[in-house]
Amino acid sequence: MKIEYDKDLTELTTFKVPAKADIYAEYEDEKDLLELSRTQDFIDNEILHIGSGSNLLFINPFKGMVLHSGIKGIKEYQKDDETVFVIAGAGERWTDLVDYCISNGIAGLENMAGIPGEVGASAVQNVGAYGAEAGDFIHSVKCFDIETRKTLILQKEQCNFGYRDSIFKHEAKGKLIVLKVSYRLRKGSDARNLNYKPLQAFAESLGRTPSTRELADEVIRLRDSKLPDPAIVGSAGSFFKNPELNSYYFQEEIKPRGMDIPVYPASEEGKVKLSGAWLIDHAGLKGVRIGGAEVWPSQPLVIANTGNATGLEVKELAGHIVKTVKLKYGIELQPEVNFIDTSIRVTILGSGTSKGVPEIGCTCSTCTSEDPKDKRLRASVLVETHGMRILIDASPDLRQQALRIGLSRLDAILLTHQHYDHVGGIDDVRPFCFDRDLPIFANPQTAKDLRTRVDYCFRKHPYPGVPRLDLHEIECRPFKIQGLEITPIEVMHGNLPIYGYRIGDLAYVTDAKTITESEKDKLRNLDVLILNCLRVRQPHFAHLILPEALELIEELKPKRCFLTHGCHNLGRHEEVSALLPSSVEYAYDGEIITID
Repeated sequence: MKIEYDKDLTELTTFKVPAKADIYAEYEDEKDLLELSRTQDFIDNEILHIGSGSNLLFINPFKGMVLHSGIKGIKEYQKDDETVFVIAGAGERWTDLVDYCISNGIAGLENMAGIPGEVGASAVQNVGAYGAEAGDFIHSVKCFDIETRKTLILQKEQCNFGYRDSIFKHEAKGKLIVLKVSYRLRKGSDARNLNYKPLQAFAESLGRTPSTRELADEVIRLRDSKLPDPAIVGSAGSFFKNPELNSYYFQEEIKPRGMDIPVYPASEEGKVKLSGAWLIDHAGLKGVRIGGAEVWPSQPLVIANTGNATGLEVKELAGHIVKTVKLKYGIELQPEVNFIDTSIRVTILGSGTSKGVPEIGCTCSTCTSEDPKDKRLRASVLVETHGMRILIDASPDLRQQALRIGLSRLDAILLTHQHYDHVGGIDDVRPFCFDRDLPIFANPQTAKDLRTRVDYCFRKHPYPGVPRLDLHEIECRPFKIQGLEITPIEVMHGNLPIYGYRIGDLAYVTDAKTITESEKDKLRNLDVLILNCLRVRQPHFAHLILPEALELIEELKPKRCFLTHGCHNLGRHEEVSALLPSSVEYAYDGEIITID
């Protein structure tokens, strides 16, 4: 076992952009990993497991522990004359595994020759190329459970393999570490998977079925003709996935635009696949550069580091590609690369209470104010971190809020409670889940209410186009979204228990009146606290007012605090701001708060 601090990771990623981690640890076997998992460094830090770094883009230094597997070894077990199982350690190079199989007369993996990365990543990413995917051949995956510190084996059907997807990118992310992968392959040296057109042409040119070695060599030649040489130019291979769209959405929204987009069958029934490279190419983006980052001319799915790119430049170029393709074709490309970004960006979508400000028909000085900071939509925030966009509460003003900031993608929604001003915009999430089920996390009472409020979303055969929701009932204990830990904080909204949420050094608490001492402990050592404050003086049975909010802030001592969920009786933003200490301000709609 090896542990290093303030580790430079630049040469441990294929992008070769500047990258660092607070702690770096490499383990040689399962015993090493078990011992490591009991150390304080492991217990106290966020964990990021990497392979050869071929699918990672570091935007900023990683505040936590980076793990790497040194588990090696390849073994084979012949089941019968046709079938052989090959088991490889997660730390083995993928190309070495493919070469081993070909050299030992074992067929199946040759279409995926030349893919960078390690064996563990083949299960996590469900890597694939030229008509084959690792998930087609994986029999089982041996894992280490971080929470229980025990090993377990997932069978293929438990891994939920999809297009560049698996359970390890979702509910098992940050929970299970891949130790070994078992592949079900066949004895033989003849290549049988020739469905990909260039491989068909290759076989025709030979006048016979190619051997696995010949096919692997041709695959590598094809890859080299399109992709930058990793020894010279940094990249992550394909940066974006080929879009897979709901067939109904494609027929109703994309095809009527009259564009000649090539369409292919998708791996999942009810979907179609489009060529991401075609979309980027026909959007005129080949060769476009931002700083040292470039769209690779011979394969536009690739973003290359031409020598001195930063993670931010690559991210900016990726964002430009996504925006341009979206504007031209109405299709949002999804990155295949993982953005390693522990910074947090919060956008205040709404800072008002249940009736918003101005209130309808009111002529008070706040409601008639011309100051934009006195225009308060119903309370909600957008949190961007770890490459994800997480919405906290879907207010009835969600459509207006999303349009105002140009929101085009959501990864998850956290609901604080079931009151209408916090869930009334659920139907407006339709654009964010036309091609997938959108995860929503809520306490049991809120989940129950939601199933009644928008029951049409949960029917066995829902009407086409309704929001596709993946509703998760959560208890008041930490849970993870794609490896990111979220801590619910139970607060009392009058007599109703509701949730606030802590994400890293940010906490969002709205509609609180009282908080128990044990829940207050979850709110200590914060960089930013966003806290409800209904008005200045007149007490309320279910909401904090200014003196109560300031007393709580003084007790919790966050570095910065932003007040939200204010009604018109709070007063004008300018007036309230004059009453606040230097570390506290009243949030306003559209405000952006960052935590590095």
